[in-house]
Amino acid sequence: MGETELKKMMAMPVSLAIAALILSGCGSSAAESVDTSPSAATSQTVEAAPAPTTPAVSPEESTFVDGVLSTPDVKIAITEHRVIPVGQPGNEYGSKPVIAFWYDITNVSGKSTTPLNWMFMIKAIQDNDPNAVNTLNIGSLPDDQFLESQTQEIKQGGTVQNAVAYELDDETTPVELVASDDVGMTELGRITYNLQ
Repeated sequence: MGETELKKMMAMPVSLAIAALILSGCGSSAAESVDTSPSAATSQTVEAAPAPTTPAVSPEESTFVDGVLSTPDVKIAITEHRVIPVGQPGNEYGSKPVIAFWYDITNVSGKSTTPLNWMFMIKAIQDNDPNAVNTLNIGSLPDDQFLESQTQEIKQGGTVQNAVAYELDDETTPVELVASDDVGMTELGRITYNLQ
């Protein structure tokens, strides 16, 4: 197996490991960030502001329409999609056909952003199970040109390209992309892609 094939095969586990690290940081408590240094104790007393009663990001600020996910921090614009059969370029090593998406991702706010932010903001569903939501698994990277760049940090205002693929469970049921900006807790919208 060559170096390129090895990188493609390792792209998915690396992506999942990054996701696990980010999610593990979500559980930290506010108490961990309290400054208990002597200089903090001598500072002027200020009354705490009341807790906000509205969400930090309102639905009007974040949308997923016509293949474009817009949030205060990130913009993701889908530029192309296609189904790739097993053994074809972009799915040489998979055992299932995949649906692949190419996209541009822009760092709007300056917060830490990489092309892999897609995985925390968009999931793919193929509604072919009468009893449960069938979320599709991420497949191998479908485009070799992004092997080295898929984890690069994006500067504020910068835009880079990337691609992602999902393993299909059948070749007829449409795939829905469902977007959120809070790791799937609040749906911002969904777009359906027919496979034929």
